[in-house]
Amino acid sequence: MRSSTLKNIALSLTLAGTFVSPVWAAESVKATVNGMVCAFCAQGIEKRLSKLPATKAVFVDLKNKVVAVEAKDGQTLDGKVITAEITDAGYDVVKLETVQQSVADIKAAVKAAK
Repeated sequence: MRSSTLKNIALSLTLAGTFVSPVWAAESVKATVNGMVCAFCAQGIEKRLSKLPATKAVFVDLKNKVVAVEAKDGQTLDGKVITAEITDAGYDVVKLETVQQSVADIKAAVKAAK
């Protein structure tokens, strides 16, 4: 969608009295990881993935075996690199998916499920 089209939509919504700011979902890679058992495990994975150039944020949930990595604006994450980093740290990636959620959204969903 072109920028001018988005501005027209926003203007129309504002004139109608119900302005909704267009928000684009962040791209994240979400992995299910076996072998993580303690906070030290989580910290090690988080530290390794945070060093990747395209990484904006990382979330590790030990209970649900989830590792989420959010891309910086305008960048994409390489699932193979993320898998390699986790595997090199000594853990098994059993599932990897790209999701249109931020790490904050993923973290909030995990907390809400508790």
